[in-house]
Amino acid sequence: MSKKSKYIADENRYKKMKYRRTGNSGLLLPELSFGLWHNFGDNDNLNTARNLLKCAFDNGITYFDLANNYGPPPGSAEINFGKILKKDFKNYRDELIISSKAGYGMWPGPYGDFGSKKFLVASLDQSLQRMGLDYVDIFYHHRPDYDTPLEETMGALDLMVRQGKALYVGISNYQPKEAEKAFKILRNLGTPCLIHQPNYNLFNRWIEDGLLDVLESSRVGAICFSPLAQGMLTDKYINGLPKDSRAVKDSPFLNTNQVLEMLPKIKELDEVAKNRNQTLAQMAISWILKDNRITSVLIGASKTEQILDSVKAIETTSFFDDELTKINEILSS
Repeated sequence: MSKKSKYIADENRYKKMKYRRTGNSGLLLPELSFGLWHNFGDNDNLNTARNLLKCAFDNGITYFDLANNYGPPPGSAEINFGKILKKDFKNYRDELIISSKAGYGMWPGPYGDFGSKKFLVASLDQSLQRMGLDYVDIFYHHRPDYDTPLEETMGALDLMVRQGKALYVGISNYQPKEAEKAFKILRNLGTPCLIHQPNYNLFNRWIEDGLLDVLESSRVGAICFSPLAQGMLTDKYINGLPKDSRAVKDSPFLNTNQVLEMLPKIKELDEVAKNRNQTLAQMAISWILKDNRITSVLIGASKTEQILDSVKAIETTSFFDDELTKINEILSS
């Protein structure tokens, strides 16, 4: 496709994806959603970013997940997404679920971080401006703020919906008790919480200790980020550590020691995946989707091939009991 040709989405895109209802709402989300945490900053290639989003949408992935601080530098992912949206997806806006978040440090001074109404309202206004949007479909509080009354933070989310700047609201990284309290506040305000976005994968199963039960009883959806544990749950490291990998570069989220420590388990899990005729990455995604309390899995990618590999995971989201037993044995060893 030349740079001047107009993007036309694959007409069979909705046949390639499965969709799940989000909590107690009318909103269906794709089983796979696409995150712009990495690979959409100013140091990344904009044409590559365009191709990633086109590939995702052509395969029925309708949800694009952003945050105010994604980049680097912070804000650049939203700016670049806005350029791509205007160029390629303008005619498809009503088929897209676009989200943003605020809760981490964004600008200097006391009003550029955490969970005050001042920060959240200003941050969403800035995000809308960067992306060239009138509203986002979902706006999240990105992390708990223990110094701001939860009533104030949730009240700000309620305000955004009433102002028409967000259709739905969610929270991210909240523990079970604080999540339950947030859900109650929002429900009483008349703006129910749509969804919770936690870190969840085979190596990080904290949401099984209460949060999934709270989400089920509160009828709130779940969209899980880091399903591949920053690349550890792939075949990337099985035969050594590539020089250009995140672990070797000592990313803030992954280092060489972490990979080496988990490598025996990674190799054993890879054997289980092969016996299922899946790649390790596909099995890691399928394993999350086996639980019907999970609405969607949030994937990232630097290559279109990675998206296509992930899409195959939705074909097999059930496990035999002996497979689950073996996985649990590996993880507990």
